[in-house]
Amino acid sequence: MTVIHDDEFGDITVRRNKLAKNVTIRLGTDGKFIISAPKYAPVFYLKSIVSGSRALFKDLASHNLADMPYDNGQQVGKEHSIAIIRTEMIDKPTVSITKNVIIVKLRPYDDQFHRDIQEQIREHIITALRREAKRYLPGRLAQLAELGDFTYDRVRFSHAAGRWGSCSTRGTISLNIALMTLPDTLIDYVLVHELCHTQRMNHSTAFWELVGCYDPHYRLHKRQIKRFTPNV
Repeated sequence: MTVIHDDEFGDITVRRNKLAKNVTIRLGTDGKFIISAPKYAPVFYLKSIVSGSRALFKDLASHNLADMPYDNGQQVGKEHSIAIIRTEMIDKPTVSITKNVIIVKLRPYDDQFHRDIQEQIREHIITALRREAKRYLPGRLAQLAELGDFTYDRVRFSHAAGRWGSCSTRGTISLNIALMTLPDTLIDYVLVHELCHTQRMNHSTAFWELVGCYDPHYRLHKRQIKRFTPNV
């Protein structure tokens, strides 16, 4: 699978289809862009389309990702994916997680985009992202804290909050499990942001100067993260 990296829009996945005649661009439910292209479309041509379609990318990014349905083949976080299987051997739709795959079993006539089925998938996505978050985020936060000599009390996880993270006056850092849907650079941006709040509980000029000491590209990251949503 080909991935095109763009400084503004992050990693863009290229999916090739031997039947495709044109290049199409869409936004996945994980907030990442996907280009569908003919099988032999050269990478330099696809990169030129990205460069010449920035207004389209921005327009797509403005859509509410929470309204987009979960679909077959979708990546979930860093390690999981969705597989939709049609079978006559079940009495009702089921969703489960096997290893790193969220398996959705449907009868031939089931509508995968029905609200009840989508909600079942969402519940398992929350489980998958929470597992990933607990495995990765505490260790990465500790690494960044050591680099900047930050101290904090503990880490907690959430998915209901409308923010990526927060820091209490007692030093508890709360992290949204949806962080696992972000590029690594933006995860680090959020972690650094919250660590800096352990020293400055505001968004003053001094706070942003502190952030800049550990994330020199924080202005770019601050813009980039606006095209994602912390909702799962």
